[in-house]
Amino acid sequence: MKGRRDEQMRRIFFLVFLCAMFVSKADASNIRTSIVSYVSGSDTVSAYLAEPAGGGKHPALIVIHEWWGLTDWIKQNARDFAGKGYVAMAIDLYRGALASTSQNAYRLMVSVPKERGISDLEAAFNYLSSMKDVDPTKIGVIGWCMGGSYSFEAATSLPKLAACVIDYGDVDTSSTVVERIKCPVLCNFAELDKTYTPQMGKAFSEAMENHGKKIEFHVYPNVNHAFMNPNNPSVFNEAQAAEAWKIIFAFLDKNLK
Repeated sequence: MKGRRDEQMRRIFFLVFLCAMFVSKADASNIRTSIVSYVSGSDTVSAYLAEPAGGGKHPALIVIHEWWGLTDWIKQNARDFAGKGYVAMAIDLYRGALASTSQNAYRLMVSVPKERGISDLEAAFNYLSSMKDVDPTKIGVIGWCMGGSYSFEAATSLPKLAACVIDYGDVDTSSTVVERIKCPVLCNFAELDKTYTPQMGKAFSEAMENHGKKIEFHVYPNVNHAFMNPNNPSVFNEAQAAEAWKIIFAFLDKNLK
C-alpha cells in the first residue's frame, strides 16, 4: 500500500514539475531580454532591457534600482513589466557595482553625483525613444528608495515623460521644482518609514495639487521602508506589496496605454 502511495506521489510530482516547466517556458517566450549600452555624458552605461516579444509600438519604462544596485529583483521587475506589454529598461547607476551590506549600499549611493544620475536618466529616455518598438510619447519611470528619488528627478528633468512612479523616495515641494513636472505622478509611501516619511509625501501631493498637477498619493499602513522588496524579510509585507503593485499597474496602464 505504501509503495502504491509513493508511486502516486511520484507521478503527481512529475506532472507538477512538467506544468511548472511549461509555464516557465511559456512566460519566457513572451519576452526577450538583453544587456544594452548607451552613452551618458562621457560614460558608456549598461542596462538590463526586457521587451515584449510581439511586434508593434509599446509603452516603455525606465526602471531605477534601490541603493543595493541593479539586483536580480530589479531585473525581475523589468521582466514582469515586459510581460505586461512594456519595454522596460533597468538602468545601472552604479556602473556594475552591487552592495551586500547597508554600509556598502550607502557608500555607493552617495558616490553617485546627482548630475551624473540625471544625465543617465536623460540618456536612457533618449535610448528608449530611438527604439523601433517603443512609442516615444508613452515613456514612464519607476523607482524604489534611492530609485524613487531619481524617479522624482526624472519627472522634473524630462519634460516629455508620460508617467512617474515614486516608491518611497525623496521629493521636493518647492514651487520652482514642482512647476517643472509635466506628467502624472504616483507616490507610494510607507506609514512607518522614518527616511522618506508619509508626511513628506503628503506635503508633495498637496504642492502638486496646488499647482494643478496630476498626483495619486498612497500610504500603506503598518509597513516600513522597502516593504515591497521580498529580499528584505524584516520589512517585506506581501499583502501591502501586492496592493502597491495593483495600484502601480493600474496607474501605468491608465497613463501609458
